[in-house]
Amino acid sequence: MVKRLLLCLCLLSGAWPAIGSAESVVVATVTRPPFSLPEAGGDTGFSLELLDALTGRLGWELSLRRHEAFADMLEDAENGTADLAIANISITAARESRMDFSQPIFESGLQMMVPASDIRAPSLWRAVFSPDLGIAVGAAFLLLFGGGMMMWALERRAQPYFDRPLKEAWFPSFWWALNLVVNGGFEERVPRTPIGRIFGVILVVSSLFIVSVFVAKITAVMTVEAITGSVNSVNDLYGERVGTIAESTAAGFLDRREIDYRAFDGLAPLLRAFEEGAVRVVVFDAPVLSYYTAHEGSAFGRMAGQVFLKENYGIAFRAGSPLVEEVNRALLTLREDGTYEAIRRRWFGSG
Repeated sequence: MVKRLLLCLCLLSGAWPAIGSAESVVVATVTRPPFSLPEAGGDTGFSLELLDALTGRLGWELSLRRHEAFADMLEDAENGTADLAIANISITAARESRMDFSQPIFESGLQMMVPASDIRAPSLWRAVFSPDLGIAVGAAFLLLFGGGMMMWALERRAQPYFDRPLKEAWFPSFWWALNLVVNGGFEERVPRTPIGRIFGVILVVSSLFIVSVFVAKITAVMTVEAITGSVNSVNDLYGERVGTIAESTAAGFLDRREIDYRAFDGLAPLLRAFEEGAVRVVVFDAPVLSYYTAHEGSAFGRMAGQVFLKENYGIAFRAGSPLVEEVNRALLTLREDGTYEAIRRRWFGSG
């Protein structure tokens, strides 16, 4: 009996360190708000908060390494110096050939950021004096003048209003046509000849078209005037001073489209160059740029165009890492119990 008790105590004492100690996991990351960023007394961000939830499920003890360069973070994961890397890491075929990835943790894409001053409020004054509207106004005046003179030719012997010589008839005729379009005409100056009446009806009906064209033209000119000088699509990038981060998915996209750009080593120098005007358009991950324009960069930039080149972010591991499967199972659990959605809403809202 005593021997059995001693044996049980030995087994328990040998197992106790394994039960009481958590698995130590080295994590590589890089500063990419809102996914990973340092704060007073610690670290935060969507990806790191998700990692904390995974740690609680898996019983890990984390050791965080924050790198300056995105490539250094990926290299840590690839060569096994870190057990995993997490931030806003796009899952691409090239990266998948060198390392393993978890299931997607966030759906993203690329977008463009332009200077906040690129957009301006529409000005009625600028719209009225725009060349396009000037052409439309000139065409309308010619139409009214021509219509008035045509009515003078048809009615000058039948309607007393038009009974005047040519050199005196041009303005009264124009005034008659203008009032016909704007007010529906004068009751006492109704055309009297059959052809004049037919022509008058044609002018009244066409006046509806003239008014519609004016309203549409002013609206169109003001809309175009509001976005003049801005970049609205990828096709507008040619010839612009474009910047992005070297070896990023954005850089790869610009290379494939043969768009010239300036490459930066990290996010901080890229944003600094944008604020100083060294680059005019930034092409990079949409949520990162959106966070910047909504916070410290609100005075410098605004988002432009739609999200393109949809991509998924994942957690990166060295090839063959045994952690991948358990992380994927834990991710599924977080999605099923609503933890993942709660974290996502805290950082990105309900959209």
